Amino acid sequence: MQIETQKDAALEKVGSMIDAARFAMLTTVDVDGSLHSRPMATMQMDGEGCLWFFTSASSLKVAEAQREHHVNLCYTRPDKQDYLSISGTAEVMRDEAKMETLWTPWVKPWFPKGLSDPDLTLLKVKIGRADYWDAPNNVFERMYGLAKAITTGNKDALGDSGTIQA
Repeated sequence: MQIETQKDAALEKVGSMIDAARFAMLTTVDVDGSLHSRPMATMQMDGEGCLWFFTSASSLKVAEAQREHHVNLCYTRPDKQDYLSISGTAEVMRDEAKMETLWTPWVKPWFPKGLSDPDLTLLKVKIGRADYWDAPNNVFERMYGLAKAITTGNKDALGDSGTIQA
């Protein structure tokens, strides 16, 4: 996965959390308003704060994203107590130069014809808002933060959380 340099420190933080998690649950909206989520492998976070995924042009998520552009991505690392929720707008595109840049052998099992597969397409998600919860990396620091919060009510040592408007 590629994480390009971001325009500000807040998006750099989002990029580092995405890099650590790599896989997201992508949620789209169906015609009847119901929500559908499925796992997606993040291929890139470009320098404009957009996330890129390979997907099948014939998939339900593509039809849903083309009809209702608002989507959500959820990245988690429960072992580290790190969570990231991104809401943004999705765009479906077939950009052969971009596909070539992002292609990796790990994509081939889903698209055995490779870059020439007519069903291969890209899903680009422009981040609108990101909410994150980031606990200390060290288990002892997390335990200290929890003990401090229980005994004093001060939650500062439990980690960092915030909202980023992109």
